[in-house]
Amino acid sequence: MKHKDGKYNSQPEKPFKIVPATLLVIVLCGFSFYLGGIFCSEKSRLEGKSVQYVSKTVSSPKEPAVDPLQIKSMAFQECSADFQDYTPCTDPRRWRKYGSHRLTFLERHCPPMLERKQCLVPPPDGYKPPIRWPKSRDECWYRNVPYNWINKQKSNQNWLRKQGEKFLFPGGGTMFPRGVGAYVDLMQDLIPEMRDGTVRTAIDTGCGVASWGGDLLDRGILTVSLAPRDNHEAQVQFALERGIPAILGVISTQRLPFPSNSFDMAHCSRCLIPWTEFGGIYLLEVHRILRPGGFWVLSGPPVNYENRWRGWNTTVEEQKSDYEKLEGLLTSMCFKMYAKKDDIAVWQKSSDSSCYNKLAEPDVYPAKCDDSLEPDSAWYTPLRPCVVVPKPELKKSALESLPKWPERLQVAPERISNVPGGSSSALKHDDSKWKVRAKHYKKLLPALGTNEIRNVMDMNTVYGGFAAAVIDDPLWTMNVVSSYAANTLPLVYDRGLIGTYHDWCEAFSTYPRTYDLLHLDGLFTAESHRCDMKYVLLEMDRILRPKGYALIRESSYFIDAIASIAKGLRWSCHREDTEYGVAKEKLLVCQKKLWYSASSSSR
Repeated sequence: MKHKDGKYNSQPEKPFKIVPATLLVIVLCGFSFYLGGIFCSEKSRLEGKSVQYVSKTVSSPKEPAVDPLQIKSMAFQECSADFQDYTPCTDPRRWRKYGSHRLTFLERHCPPMLERKQCLVPPPDGYKPPIRWPKSRDECWYRNVPYNWINKQKSNQNWLRKQGEKFLFPGGGTMFPRGVGAYVDLMQDLIPEMRDGTVRTAIDTGCGVASWGGDLLDRGILTVSLAPRDNHEAQVQFALERGIPAILGVISTQRLPFPSNSFDMAHCSRCLIPWTEFGGIYLLEVHRILRPGGFWVLSGPPVNYENRWRGWNTTVEEQKSDYEKLEGLLTSMCFKMYAKKDDIAVWQKSSDSSCYNKLAEPDVYPAKCDDSLEPDSAWYTPLRPCVVVPKPELKKSALESLPKWPERLQVAPERISNVPGGSSSALKHDDSKWKVRAKHYKKLLPALGTNEIRNVMDMNTVYGGFAAAVIDDPLWTMNVVSSYAANTLPLVYDRGLIGTYHDWCEAFSTYPRTYDLLHLDGLFTAESHRCDMKYVLLEMDRILRPKGYALIRESSYFIDAIASIAKGLRWSCHREDTEYGVAKEKLLVCQKKLWYSASSSSR
């Protein structure tokens, strides 16, 4: 130790005694704990008061308010009268730009952005609100579909008959001269599953005026009638004017816009599709969309060629060869003959995996499609000369394994497990939600549930919940699933409903004035980053019938902008709360006005 003089003391200092030092440490520690306890207790008490005070005076943080989208008001000019039946993506004016090989010009070819029309499609001169269902199945106004060419060409086959101001539909057809009723009666004798609810969904390729699909409605079978756009016959337009489900389409070089393994039945009545040409590629597409255990029905060449060949401008040898080739192709695709009588032959798609396993062997035609080809990819997807084999793990999706209609509507499909978040409980919740919504809709739109509304489109469905909620009303619903959304369309078909894939940045595959009600739920919220709202609403106007309705369920952010554009479309709209009065979501109930072109004599 140093002293004050700076010298070190050679003697060490005496140490403290051990007991007093230890005692001092204990006393100091105890005092410290005492003071700390008082401090902490007081701090907690003060902080408690502070928290209570803040909670009373400061509100919890909220999401920043977003002002609704505002756009300038706009008015749309009328299209010229020659656009009264304008179908933008199947426009005969543009056919010459595309090849005739395999009728590719009849497929979808949408105009580029700079050529898109921004005008309102006028109705024909003398247009009237359509005759209501069920009377419409048997007659329609001539001026609404003024195509007399088909009347003259098919008069001997009883497709339709012009009488005064109306077209009448006697129910005849090329292959059913005794009427469609007798034709379907025979078909049911051959396929008993058409009587007991096993067969629920069907597709009619080359549908004529859709008399087959119209007759099946009374038998509990929902049919998509398919035909291409043409200059004279307007088959799909006649079908929809009658209140029968239909869509424009052709089997050519691209897949039809339907998922795999969906339809319970496919039908062709002298539809003039060359089934045995191009390696049977058209048959392969029917195989893809047909459910395992489903039926393919063919009437017309080459069926019953022994008795019919003289009327087909051919020889019996040619027809025999064509029939044998057809049988060989169908067998190679795992179809088997189910029944045959007179002009009708029925094949059934196999559910047996042993047949499909043989398609993986070398040098087999047609071969099994490889795993890189998505079975449900069906939006501008090229046809491939291979067999889409049903997934063996999906054992409950075959026709014989599905519940019969109408129980089928309420049962969660097996394929729901393929959808993110899909489950039996999710489907049950969705159905309950839509029952509440549909009840609310009918208060806002009393015409819903009456025969004033027949042709309905749900523009962006998920499970088909809206269609299921109104299934007992005198209407049918085309369920549309976006080609960019989760693939839920197989579930729609598994439930016994119908629908199609579509991209709303483009025009829909139908004629103008073909739907009574368009329903959408958050479509602009989901697609506004891709699709121009103005063009979507113009397309809705094109396909909506005069005096038809649009039921728009949207985010509050978009609702004012939609109303502004709708005013330019000459719609009358009123804004309503949703069933639970949620501020973030509103309903816009609109009706399209009946107007005539400035050059029309009906003004």
